[in-house]
Amino acid sequence: MEISSIWGIWIPEIYQKREHAKNFRSEDEQGRIEGKKCVVTGANSGIGYATAEGLAARGATVYIVCRSKERGEAARSKIQSATGNKNVHLEICDISSIADVKTLASRFRAMDEPVHILVNNAGLIERKRLTTSEGHEMNFAVNVLGTYTMTELMLPLLEKAAADARVITVSTGAIYTCPLMEDLQFNSREFNGVEQYARNKRVQVALTEKWAEANTDKGIGFYSMHPGWAETPLVSKSLPDFSKWLSGNLRTSDEGADTVIWLALQPKEKLVSGGFYFDRAEAPKHLPFLATKGSHSAIDSIVGKLHSMANL
Repeated sequence: MEISSIWGIWIPEIYQKREHAKNFRSEDEQGRIEGKKCVVTGANSGIGYATAEGLAARGATVYIVCRSKERGEAARSKIQSATGNKNVHLEICDISSIADVKTLASRFRAMDEPVHILVNNAGLIERKRLTTSEGHEMNFAVNVLGTYTMTELMLPLLEKAAADARVITVSTGAIYTCPLMEDLQFNSREFNGVEQYARNKRVQVALTEKWAEANTDKGIGFYSMHPGWAETPLVSKSLPDFSKWLSGNLRTSDEGADTVIWLALQPKEKLVSGGFYFDRAEAPKHLPFLATKGSHSAIDSIVGKLHSMANL
């Protein structure tokens, strides 16, 4: 998938951002979540940071999960200062490492307290093929395998907060460009990091459906969402031409985080578990002329592969 494919998906967002915002209700963003425990991955910058700050501003106890201790400590301090909420904690974890994710999950399990909201925000667009020390393609390791492992291991703690528990996974509109594929590590042809990112995000949407189906009796809501194309470090670093072309027109990180926070605040009866959301509304997961819907039947096989890779 080339940058031109992303461009074609992005163009309508110039107008959608303005039109959709007209229908936003201010009362939907005023809720308080005092004392609820929220975990946000990839929270030292961009949409993850804006999400963590927004949740902390509403009274939540927020755990920001970051790979870099230095950047994580700076983000924690900044959030505490901006919100006046001292219940912002830093957890160091490299989401691309299954060992790291398992260690992090064990620390949370040792607390033996409910987790109300898990935001799977950590994401990566690595244009060149890189392999982790555990032998996995880097984009896949962060966007899919690490996200899957984190969610699976946090389920027992989410169950403890069943009335309010929810998992929100930050995906992208780039999912519309590709079906679900079982070639998880892009071995079938010459590597394309941008296409791999879109494929990974399609897996996230299908996983969200699967988690919702598998946990209907556990009181946990599962939602994926498209934040809109925002001017974040991920986009500016990994898609510099795209970022330059659209400078001044991309969404801010706060605008990208808006629907994440909205999903965290809404009563669960108003949301559809397994749904894909964009600008505070459920959105289609497939475009009719691209015929991707049938590909989601592959998710059972993919879950089996992920379970085996994560050694759960």
